[in-house]
Amino acid sequence: MSIQDIIEGKKQWRAHLARIKALPPDYQIVHKEIRRYLFKVGPVSLPVLLPGILDFFEEGVATGKGVLELIGTDVAAFCDDLVKDSPTYADVYQESISAEPGAHEQ
Repeated sequence: MSIQDIIEGKKQWRAHLARIKALPPDYQIVHKEIRRYLFKVGPVSLPVLLPGILDFFEEGVATGKGVLELIGTDVAAFCDDLVKDSPTYADVYQESISAEPGAHEQ
């Protein structure tokens, strides 16, 4: 990863955060909780999920729906549904150490 990639990534993240700050307060709170939950779970698809969730929220705001109408009352269940078939970084790591030579010898 080059310096340019890092700089571009930071620009994209700041633009993402600016879009979140433009949402109504209830959407911001729920988005923060979703981010917190997904950062702990660590799905590999996280870079695709977060912008998708933000687009989904912006559409909800545009149609005048409340955030709980979109996702329901259980943020964790909503997140679990999003990542149920996605591998996590822990899964990827576990597979990598099991695939190493000699891992099954003991």
